[in-house]
Amino acid sequence: MGAAVAAGFALFLAGRVRLGAAPPQVAVASLSASSAQEIATHRAMLDQYCVVCHNQKLKTAGLMLDKMDLSQVPEGAQTWEKVILKLRGGMMPPQGHPRPGSDQVYSFLNWLETGIDNAPNARTEPGRATVHRLNRTEYGNAIRDLLHLDVNVADLLPADDEADGFDNIADVLKVSPSLLEQYLSASTKIAAVAVGDPGTLPVSHVFQVPPDLAQEGHIEGLPLGTRGGILIHQNFPLDADYEFSVALIQNIVGYVTGLEYPHKLEISIDGNRVFLAPVGGEEDNKMSDANLGIAKDTLDARLKTKVHVTAGPHDVAVAFLRKDSAESDEPLQPFTRDLDLQNMNGIPLIDHVQITGPFDAKGPGDTPGRRRIFTCTPASASDETQCAKQILSTLARRAYRGPVSDKDMETLLSFYQSGRNHSTFDYGIENALRLILASPRFIFRSQPDPAGVAPGSVYRINDVELASRLSFFLWSSVPDDQLLDVAMQGKLRDPAVLEQQVKRMLADPKADALTTNFAEQWLFLRNVQSASPNEDDFPNFDDNLRQAMRKETELFFESIVREDHNVLDLLNADYTFVNDRLAKHYGIPDIYGSQFRRVTLTDENRRGLLGQASILTVTSQPNRTSPVLRGKWIMENLMGTPPPAPPPNVPPLKENDEGAKAQSVRALLELHRKNPPCSTCHAVLDPLGFSLENFDAIGEWRTRDASGPVDASGQLADGTPVSGPVALRKVLMKHPEQFVRTLVSKLMTYGLGRELEYYDMPTVRTIERQASADNYRFSSLILGIVKSTEFQMQRAQPPLSGSALAQAR
Repeated sequence: MGAAVAAGFALFLAGRVRLGAAPPQVAVASLSASSAQEIATHRAMLDQYCVVCHNQKLKTAGLMLDKMDLSQVPEGAQTWEKVILKLRGGMMPPQGHPRPGSDQVYSFLNWLETGIDNAPNARTEPGRATVHRLNRTEYGNAIRDLLHLDVNVADLLPADDEADGFDNIADVLKVSPSLLEQYLSASTKIAAVAVGDPGTLPVSHVFQVPPDLAQEGHIEGLPLGTRGGILIHQNFPLDADYEFSVALIQNIVGYVTGLEYPHKLEISIDGNRVFLAPVGGEEDNKMSDANLGIAKDTLDARLKTKVHVTAGPHDVAVAFLRKDSAESDEPLQPFTRDLDLQNMNGIPLIDHVQITGPFDAKGPGDTPGRRRIFTCTPASASDETQCAKQILSTLARRAYRGPVSDKDMETLLSFYQSGRNHSTFDYGIENALRLILASPRFIFRSQPDPAGVAPGSVYRINDVELASRLSFFLWSSVPDDQLLDVAMQGKLRDPAVLEQQVKRMLADPKADALTTNFAEQWLFLRNVQSASPNEDDFPNFDDNLRQAMRKETELFFESIVREDHNVLDLLNADYTFVNDRLAKHYGIPDIYGSQFRRVTLTDENRRGLLGQASILTVTSQPNRTSPVLRGKWIMENLMGTPPPAPPPNVPPLKENDEGAKAQSVRALLELHRKNPPCSTCHAVLDPLGFSLENFDAIGEWRTRDASGPVDASGQLADGTPVSGPVALRKVLMKHPEQFVRTLVSKLMTYGLGRELEYYDMPTVRTIERQASADNYRFSSLILGIVKSTEFQMQRAQPPLSGSALAQAR
């Protein structure tokens, strides 16, 4: 099978990889309607404000504007779009040069943008689609929706490269022989689990509790009345026996905390208790004091059990029962986080859980995956081929995201028959399913140019390809049957039908991918998991707080999508979501329990993304805040004006010497800015970051740091004074179009799977202007992107040169 699939990859890539991409041609139109006086006014402003001064021949950021013709702005759109970014980001002119007022700047910006956007054919360049491999997240989601099976794709496939902030950019989703082998291996494992292969051998899965998880209280998702522990979402491949073993945290000499008092450890499956064991008490404590090795072996044996579990997905909860207030097993004055494993007043803590199996299998069971796959059951041997054809045609249509040809079915049925000849009907289906999951038509997204389309011309993609683009944009997964049906009937191109499908898809639970995939990358939420603040500086930071930070922002963004809010609420909403752990961190009173709930914010400093601990933590250093990282994050993700990369050989920021009097981060940066190559960018970045300086490195509000009172004041590049997050937010809201265009750009990059170019900017601005008439509702941005030329059209492959043609052959 491996050779057949590999050959399929080779044919697919040889026929569809696009070679020799040439830069698109953008139509040019003059601004003849502009008066000579207006052009002269803006020319004078360029001399004063932009990068070039005719007399001094000043050059910054590689832009020379003294020879740019303001009467032919569209012709120089590639350069003018760079100017627009620099002006909006406050990066022009360089520090120390004349700077006119903000009104004059925005008048010039509007003039430039209008001139570019109103040029004929300014928005007709869709770009040319390349072969687009499903990334790891998309592959996992596609398996989920195709087979009703959740798999841990991180165990099957490597992480993907990123470009422009996202890991679904076609140009960096490369294919190598080793990656091909991993896809083949993944298809074999997934097909066996989905069908329920009776030959599945026992394997062990270890589920580690985060080492800094505080286990003193209840953890959301675990049964009420428990404390600590871990919730495991596990798919059991067969109806069989499985062995569960629990290991407790020990210190280096094997000491287990909390054995002085009796406790009870519970294992439950889908809320039903299947195991209960005592831990600690007088006998365990004596045994531990006498011989740590014997105590460990005894506990390990006691915390092990074998349970019969039906095939399919189950929630396994492992936790300690929590005692009531009549008999407390906790210290009288517990710290938020206790790192001392020698603490005699401690409690037992779970380190990891191991699940091994299947043993003594009884069969494949009745799983969601089997119900999804086996749409028919042959009554006799004579019915098997027809039933196999029905099953495989249905699976292939969904997996290939479109019509299935007779040749496709012939190949799949041959794989089915090969498996059936060696074993059962089910195994024949499993064998064909492996081929489907390893097929280039499943793993790659690509639309060959239709016959009759002139090379290099722009054409509208067909409805089936549009359905695929739409589903991977909104769901990070394959189209569902309803979307495919509409597309195959040729109705999806109808604007009313398209809008109805978009709104339906946004209301579907699968649209959570816009939060867990798009927003987590845009806002750097994936970095929260690896955040590790210094324990000495932030002793109360633990995994509970880390997960609460991340979930707050996920729930917040999800509310914007689900409730179709004005997207500016991302900056200034007066509500958020907290549980008791995060509320304590924020100083919000009267919040109890591990479950999250929506609360109204009375502290204006906490409004919007800029007040959320997730953002503030990922833009800090482990031991201190970083105004530079925070300023850079604001410029890239909220303003859409990324600063240039630092020049080479720039020395790092000098840190405080150990034992010496602490200097504030502001003071350290002032010393750093004395280095001339550093001063220009830091003058733009630092004031943005300083405005958030009242939030420490884990997002907790403070008025003092180790050096004294916190100074959150600064002056932006345009001279606007800011002091604190409220003032910063007001500055950002003064020009709301800039944030909305940034969000549109991020969504377009993610939705198209390619980096945006200068010729895409008129579309970005058009979508923002149209959305403003709809109160900037989230759905209006999505609809604007989906209806755009970039999303619905593509440019045909240009004629191949002689060398490229030889290479393709």
